[in-house]
Amino acid sequence: MTFQAYLDTIKAKTGKTPEDFLALAEEKGLLQDGVKTGHIVAWLADDFGLGRGHAMALVETFNSSTQPKQTRDQRIDRLFSGDRARWRRPYDELLGKITAFGPGVGQAPTDTYISILRRAKKFAIVQVTAARLDIGIKLKGVEPTSRLEPAGSWNSMVTHRVRITDPSQLDGELLSWLKQAFDNA
Repeated sequence: MTFQAYLDTIKAKTGKTPEDFLALAEEKGLLQDGVKTGHIVAWLADDFGLGRGHAMALVETFNSSTQPKQTRDQRIDRLFSGDRARWRRPYDELLGKITAFGPGVGQAPTDTYISILRRAKKFAIVQVTAARLDIGIKLKGVEPTSRLEPAGSWNSMVTHRVRITDPSQLDGELLSWLKQAFDNA
């Protein structure tokens, strides 16, 4: 679903535009510094019956309306700042290998993770913490293993998650799962 399709569905379901939601969020004090995204998502679910994907589309709209614009590279740099900086080189090397799968590979950073795309269709995500890289992969119908665990509630945009605690774990097995998701995208 495209970003605009999310917004169109929200309008059809609620009768409200992103601007209407922006005004409501501002009235409720949800656009102030320190308000967690989860709080906004919960409000949109409770008061309007919106799912996480639709709520996140509105959160992105709120952020783009209230915060200074950052480039894609600035957003990625922020995800690898501080104690997460040690993962930048392994991530860049992994992205280079993914790019070799074929044309159309792109990145779309959010505030918490980077979507990996094939021609604008998400097939994987990477979330960076100080201790690890969490790699989410869309592999519908693939049975989990001890390493390729179900994504569960970690992120509903993917089906599986691989926890990387050492750069050596960015190996051929992981790449084969990512290639399969790329091919399916």
